[in-house]
Amino acid sequence: MDDIKFTSLADKVFLRIESDILSGVYAPGTLLTELGLSKELDVSRTPIREAIRRLEQENLVKETPKGHVVLGITQRDICDIYDIRLKIEGVATAMCAKNISDENLLKLKETLELQEFYTDKGEADKIKSADSEFHQIIFENCGSEIYSSILATLHKKVQLGRKASVSDSDRAKRAIKEHREIYNALLSRDEKLAEALAIQHVNNAKISIMRLK
Repeated sequence: MDDIKFTSLADKVFLRIESDILSGVYAPGTLLTELGLSKELDVSRTPIREAIRRLEQENLVKETPKGHVVLGITQRDICDIYDIRLKIEGVATAMCAKNISDENLLKLKETLELQEFYTDKGEADKIKSADSEFHQIIFENCGSEIYSSILATLHKKVQLGRKASVSDSDRAKRAIKEHREIYNALLSRDEKLAEALAIQHVNNAKISIMRLK
């Protein structure tokens, strides 16, 4: 039982630091130390040490004589991530058209409606959250754990750029239109159309984010 609790704490610490790096709380070049993070997060140094090890594996920090320096996500990283998504997200969306249940189609529709609601109110954080949920539902229902895991990780790694993008009201509105078209293709179980629309959506998102950099 104790091991389970420890693993849970280590995961929480990792996710917290990872989120703070990806969202820009810890900017590239920020020095992170076990002692400093331990005090900030009010946990022992053991889960901090495990979190930092995992962050190194994710290439989000690197070790220096003074501590670990935040690398973050570079413009090249973002470009590469979107290029990879262009190769595989369309396939995953086509797979989703074949595999998604009616229950999860309803969940997708409700998430899209939430995204529309928050876009009308201009609430960037909630728009980003709904946008992420929309994609996550598609990934989780594509029928492949590998595709789902890879795409969820890639999607998470560009969250700072995505927040800037959804803060652009014009892009946010176009993204909703694109999501609705994808949803309708999934509803119709049209695999080819779903794939084409997903590729177009990712490409439009890439253009928008790279323009903001």
